[in-house]
Amino acid sequence: MTNLFFLVFRTFFLTMVTVGMMASLTEFRFAKRKLVCILGIYCIWVIASSIVLLWLGGELLLLRLFFFTISIPATALTYWAANDTPAQAVFNYITQILLSLLAASMIRSLTEWLHLSNLVNILLMCVFYFTVIWLEWRYVRHPFRMLLKVMPTRWGILTLIPCSFCGYLIFLAAWPNLYIQNHTQKIYLYAAIIPLVIVYIVVFKSLIAQYHIQLEQQNSALLAIQISALKEKLKKVREVEEDIRIQRHDLRHQLQVVVELVSRGEKEAALHFLNNAEKHLDEQKQMRWCTPPILDAVFSAYFDQARKQNILVETKISLSNTLPVDEGELAIVFANALENAIHANLLLSAAQRKICCKVVSHPSLMLEISNPCTNQVQFDEWGLPISNQEGHGLGVQSISAFCKKYDAIYQFTQERGRFCFRLIL
Repeated sequence: MTNLFFLVFRTFFLTMVTVGMMASLTEFRFAKRKLVCILGIYCIWVIASSIVLLWLGGELLLLRLFFFTISIPATALTYWAANDTPAQAVFNYITQILLSLLAASMIRSLTEWLHLSNLVNILLMCVFYFTVIWLEWRYVRHPFRMLLKVMPTRWGILTLIPCSFCGYLIFLAAWPNLYIQNHTQKIYLYAAIIPLVIVYIVVFKSLIAQYHIQLEQQNSALLAIQISALKEKLKKVREVEEDIRIQRHDLRHQLQVVVELVSRGEKEAALHFLNNAEKHLDEQKQMRWCTPPILDAVFSAYFDQARKQNILVETKISLSNTLPVDEGELAIVFANALENAIHANLLLSAAQRKICCKVVSHPSLMLEISNPCTNQVQFDEWGLPISNQEGHGLGVQSISAFCKKYDAIYQFTQERGRFCFRLIL
């Protein structure tokens, strides 16, 4: 009974730390309370199924069937609670299971060889697994999540690697007998570590190379967005210059008419003509949103675009002449945020469309752009909204890159039916 209790406890412990390794590289979409409930139900299943298998066939039967009773349910539940694609999930989770299998078997072989107690075995596993979980969370999680984001596809063939090695190790560990009782099985089991390490080194070198290629393509796309925004600004400036040139030309003729009317003594006609000219000038008057010219052009371009799409625009803009960052780069941030708000409004009925834009310079430069949003928005671990559509999300990544460069504080939120972007410099 004591041995049964220890085997159940060790199985439960190994399962939980393996799930912890899986979770260290996973981005979950459920709240913590729901995740705890799922984990609690899974724990009950692990303990119950382990007791049944150990009672029926001992440790050998448990080792032969644990992948189906423990590993597959853990993989399915973690995938269900995560934001990853099936191929990404399988690659991550089975790799963690594979690492856990090798670690557990090597620690057990070491304790058996040195004739150490079961307590020492558990303590050694605690030190190893908690260290691995911390290292993965601290150093591997961020680059791995970035890799998944930059390379959302092409993971299918890679899943064959951990699945093949995992099946191979389970077979060697449980057939024909328990590996701990057969030295030949041990040799074949641990010999697989060498090709396993080589294959994973090659795979991750390939992934890193692909990551850099995708990153260059992404930077090219961001540069294209910036060039497009600059062209839009230049177009707006040229339109303003053309309007001024036309007004100068008309003003010369208007002055000639006024001079002629005054010379004839027709003062009332001259005043009437001047009043009409003033009204026409007021109608053609260019709206100035702020003093910095590039930002003013961006606001004019996107607010005009919003009004053409029947989007109500509410503004409160107070910008000084001096900006804490490059005006052109800040203009790209404003352009991306306003463009995203316009696109979000186009999904709504005309009566619901609205953009609120607030910008102040003191005590620090602060921006807030909000719009109605009926769809549930998902956020990644850095608080950035996730877009599942091809070609979308580059504007958000451009904003994120700007904030990292200038140590700006940003926040994307969705509450009470509104999506809001805030930036503090």
